[in-house]
Amino acid sequence: MCWSATADLVAGAAITSVGAACVIRTRRAKDLPLAALPLLLGAHQLVEARIWYTGGGTGAATVTWAVIALPVLAVWVPVGVWCAAPRRAGRRVTAFVAVGALTAAFLAHGLATRPVRAEIRGHTMAYVIGLPRAELLVAGYLIATVGALLLSGDRWLTGLGVLAGASALVCWLLWRLEFVSTWCALAAVCSAVLYGWVSRRATRGEPAPAWNARR
Repeated sequence: MCWSATADLVAGAAITSVGAACVIRTRRAKDLPLAALPLLLGAHQLVEARIWYTGGGTGAATVTWAVIALPVLAVWVPVGVWCAAPRRAGRRVTAFVAVGALTAAFLAHGLATRPVRAEIRGHTMAYVIGLPRAELLVAGYLIATVGALLLSGDRWLTGLGVLAGASALVCWLLWRLEFVSTWCALAAVCSAVLYGWVSRRATRGEPAPAWNARR
């Protein structure tokens, strides 16, 4: 989430470009889910730009935003980490995948049975869903996403987990105060870190996959 439609458009375009660069530089098929994460985050910002322009409400863009932010990311991140993690870390990351899948199932059910409404509050966008046991769902979400990164067995991804967890706390506090929404800045920083991770792995000398070899 950004503080205006223009900010969301600019951030979304930039993050999507980083995502495209990540995918192009990826040399291992197992790295693709994480490498493509900035593409999803960038699309997420572009969807919110549409919500700003329409003044919030309960339209298709609002539902799309909530689906990406909640159940999709709750599964995408731990699955991406599980695919890319070293073999020795695979078993422990599996537990986070399970937590993410369970959390995503409850979130998806909540979105399917309750209306989602976006409200513009100054320089922030609030999403009203009314999920039951919201505290438990938030805990499961953070355990699945940040936890998977922290225990990934990869130094870059562990650093990303620390960065994401600390930055998310700051963004949440600013958002709760209705001061300014800075989630797009977090998405941009995380995308830059993922580009560094992809670039580092690309220099290790693995053979290029078929989609790069044919270029």
